[in-house]
Amino acid sequence: MSNLEAHPDEVELQHDRREGLTLLEPREVPLGGPRAMLVRRTLPHREIRTIGAWCFVDHFGPTHAPSHAVGMHVPPHPHIGLQTVTWLLDGDVAHRDSVGSRQLVHPGELNVMTAGRGIAHSEDSLGPADDGLHGVQLWTALPDGERHQSPHFEHHGDLPVLTAAGVRATVFVGSLDGARSAAAAYSPLLGVEFVLAEGARSTLPLDADFEHGVLAVEGEPVVAGVRVAPSSLLHLPVGRRELAIEGPGRFLLLGGTPFGEDLLMWWNFVARDHDEIARARQDWEAGRGFGHVDHPAGPLAAPALPTTRLKARGNRRR
Repeated sequence: MSNLEAHPDEVELQHDRREGLTLLEPREVPLGGPRAMLVRRTLPHREIRTIGAWCFVDHFGPTHAPSHAVGMHVPPHPHIGLQTVTWLLDGDVAHRDSVGSRQLVHPGELNVMTAGRGIAHSEDSLGPADDGLHGVQLWTALPDGERHQSPHFEHHGDLPVLTAAGVRATVFVGSLDGARSAAAAYSPLLGVEFVLAEGARSTLPLDADFEHGVLAVEGEPVVAGVRVAPSSLLHLPVGRRELAIEGPGRFLLLGGTPFGEDLLMWWNFVARDHDEIARARQDWEAGRGFGHVDHPAGPLAAPALPTTRLKARGNRRR
């Protein structure tokens, strides 16, 4: 997914702190033109910019209202220095990219695109627009030793699932309680979808070296004693070995070891300094370095760079 903000500046989101936990409230961002589908964004946040290597979290849909009849149609656009992780709850999306991949992703399946030194792709929802589209688009930042690798794409249609009384967990990145995803990850990471029935309660084992985030996508699950509203993200710091959860609800558990490198995120690029961003933008506008996407729409134009130099930032506000 592309960040289609015309002026992708840093914006402060509301947050709530409770006993070491931080509850981040989303802001709405239009995905496209005047009839755009709205997404709710929690990362990056002014206070907490990353959770492990997870650096971008958009929750979109469900889109059943006539005002959203346009669906998702994101023209070819570029990425560097990151992975895109697409997770659908409802609807279908077609992915095309400049390394020749064409792949449908359905709910419960996973698309992972590793941009490396540069890739372009497009995303389009399928079927009647009012059939509904609901999902999450995530980015992970690639560490310095991996971010210049060749771009590639992978699809995983058979992911490990854990079940208990009233609880279903699908592991899409990393491992949990012996279940491991085959998806490529370049730093210690965790991504799991939990579906909790009415009255379900459980205690999850956590890696104490990880920080974690809980993104509610349906209902209002109670996590670590905090009720998390849809599209809100609850941050849990390093050091927790278990997590109490209660249903009903559906949420993503995201985790990883704190990302130790300063990052510069601008538009669809994750880099380390202003000059790298400027070169990537110039290459995209000149039609070089990102390849070609076979798509009926033309490439998405890059926004103008700000008049002041962009600065890399750490994963926490200083």
